Amino acid sequence: MIRANIVSKVTTHILQGMKLKGEKIAMLTAYDYSMARLLDEAGIDIILVGDSASNVMSGYKTTLPITLNEMIYHASAVMRAVSRALVVVDLPFGTYQGNSKEALHSAIRIMKEAGANAIKMEGGKEIIESVERILSAGIPILGHLGLTPQSIHKFGTYVVRATDKKEADKLVEDAHLLEIAGCFGIVLEKIPAKLGTRVTKELKIPIIGIGAGNGVDGQVLVLHDMLGITQKFSPRFLRRYHNLSEEIKGSVRAYIDDVKSVNFPNEREQY
Repeated sequence: MIRANIVSKVTTHILQGMKLKGEKIAMLTAYDYSMARLLDEAGIDIILVGDSASNVMSGYKTTLPITLNEMIYHASAVMRAVSRALVVVDLPFGTYQGNSKEALHSAIRIMKEAGANAIKMEGGKEIIESVERILSAGIPILGHLGLTPQSIHKFGTYVVRATDKKEADKLVEDAHLLEIAGCFGIVLEKIPAKLGTRVTKELKIPIIGIGAGNGVDGQVLVLHDMLGITQKFSPRFLRRYHNLSEEIKGSVRAYIDDVKSVNFPNEREQY
């Protein structure tokens, strides 16, 4: 078993060193104190407070409805649990697109009110003004290219992105733009593995993949998906490491049976 790099606190500098050494970066999502504490104690490198909370925590069909206040709430809970991992928080839809001043205001709120270590933004050339303004304030940014869920209504589908040359070339160009601007890393979502490897080799900053093959510098998954808490979402890139959905329901059913049969509480469980 390969153990996590032993450092007191993962920083963007540490991540850069991991890429240079060829040490893979492990990243998962978390949205609450209890789960974040377990991930941190297990040695995860990066915790993403993703706008996927809109799906797995609030039950929305897309990531679009979640608000900045809700993201700050989730991020604050995660920050109270974490001592080692780098905590990155998604800027939610509508808080940075098309208005760089609003983007900076949104990023500052996350950093000040939640105490986050960095933020994540979806897009390339289209949002570069917002990226540069936020970076000028000293706020670290993790970019996100490929399938960008906040643009689902633009694409109209969750199929693999950048399969044709034109879109692939734009993705590579956007990746270079984000690196030049000063982003400390980029997430590549649901793109051909060869393209993921190409971007990783061309850029000096860490590249984290989710459905981007194994030639990238690290991987990220949604915690609820990889633990089997959610069951309906089953893309090719998802590996389920557990089936907590059935385990939890089994435990609840056993509790119900014990309560109804007066088996709980027993003599040892009473005062």
